[in-house]
Amino acid sequence: MKYVDGFVVAVPAENKEAYRAMAAKAAPLFKEFGATRVVECWADDVPDGNVTDFRMAVKAEDGEEIVFSWIEYPSKAVRDEANKKLMSDPRMKEFGESMPFDGKRMIYGGFAPLLDE
Repeated sequence: MKYVDGFVVAVPAENKEAYRAMAAKAAPLFKEFGATRVVECWADDVPDGNVTDFRMAVKAEDGEEIVFSWIEYPSKAVRDEANKKLMSDPRMKEFGESMPFDGKRMIYGGFAPLLDE
């Protein structure tokens, strides 16, 4: 069964192109280790909520936009193995040195699909 890693992060608006470039360089690595699809989405219609919302979830600051992304894998086992390989790959460590956002405020998690049509 497919498995999905999901992410939400606040990115300074002026770093949009830097984020896109980083994502474009990272996507082939995820695919090399087993991902079947990598999707990165820049906020377009993300309303402010009364109790919670995407911005509050990542403590977005003025001038930051929300990125919602996900990575699909054929199974949780493939994802778990991919994450092990990615964490020890020197190419991924390079990304950590020049992230165009505050990674401490990123939210993420693994999800088993309930419906996939």
